[in-house]
Amino acid sequence: MHGEYKVPGGKLVIADVEADGDTLTRVVISGDFFLEPAEAIHEIRLALTGMPAAASVADLAAAVQRAAGPDAHFVGFSPEAVAIAVRRALGHATGWHDHTFEVLHDEPREPHLQMALDDVISRAVADGRRGPTLRIWEWASSAVVIGSFQSLANEVDPEGAAKHDVTVTRRVSGGGAMFIEPGNTITYSLSVPPSLVEGLSFEQSYAFLDDWVLGALADVGIKARYVPLNDIASDAGKIAGAAQKRYASGAVLHHVTMAYDIDADAMMETLRIGREKMSDKGTKSANKRVDPLRSQTGMAREAIIDAFLAHFASRYATHAGAVTPDELAEAKSLVDSKFSTPEWIGLVP
Repeated sequence: MHGEYKVPGGKLVIADVEADGDTLTRVVISGDFFLEPAEAIHEIRLALTGMPAAASVADLAAAVQRAAGPDAHFVGFSPEAVAIAVRRALGHATGWHDHTFEVLHDEPREPHLQMALDDVISRAVADGRRGPTLRIWEWASSAVVIGSFQSLANEVDPEGAAKHDVTVTRRVSGGGAMFIEPGNTITYSLSVPPSLVEGLSFEQSYAFLDDWVLGALADVGIKARYVPLNDIASDAGKIAGAAQKRYASGAVLHHVTMAYDIDADAMMETLRIGREKMSDKGTKSANKRVDPLRSQTGMAREAIIDAFLAHFASRYATHAGAVTPDELAEAKSLVDSKFSTPEWIGLVP
């Protein structure tokens, strides 16, 4: 059995594993990583041999660390990366290439309906009613999207929202507020099975799920990097923010909003961005925190989206899809019962 795990920004770890019943009987770890002392790779192999085939990432990683010893140096990988590769070889965890992704470049939707569709599609993945899905959003109107745990009063200036005809909505994932304008924003969602991020912490899974878009940005001339916990940035400034939710029913929702262009004055009048938050980012002006994709590429928004989709398809198996009539009906019902209600939007006053 063969498993691979490419560490985001790091090296490839390969596990070739044999098992007899519930026990690992042969484990070979290889890859383009660096390990000192080199002899530790033999100790790691011995430590993994004989372990339960159902051992968790944490248990496998702990065994790797103990075997390597306190003075070992893992460069470009980690004990957790070895454990994930072993779990993938055993079929407990999956990689990108174990899935075919349905890709939806959706039509413009109203903000509350966008929130509901993210929830409906992710639950469909959890239930096995659809496969892993990448959805590119289109917005029908301007919005402020606040995180599930943010205070409505602290984040949004109602006078500014009314002045700029901005709909305030709340998503199911955590994270910070996003200012959205149709035509000035690129938003995408990944709804995937938890096996794809099995063994990864939230921080590790952000980097892992955003790795493809760093390659896509490189294709349009932007050298971007992941900035913990949930930002994507270039030397010119912040490009995007991500948010994530893990469903107990068995799905991971990961969505990203990128600024193509931005009306900074409208954003500042609509969002209450506190001085403490701005000082933490090392700047006094929110206008300087987000550097739109248009200024960094000179490309039309549609051309950037096309480049993103082409890059994703060049890396992974994909097929074109669409929101189903049943999913749309379910989402519209959720808008009425949840996402447009004062109780949900004001969940945290």
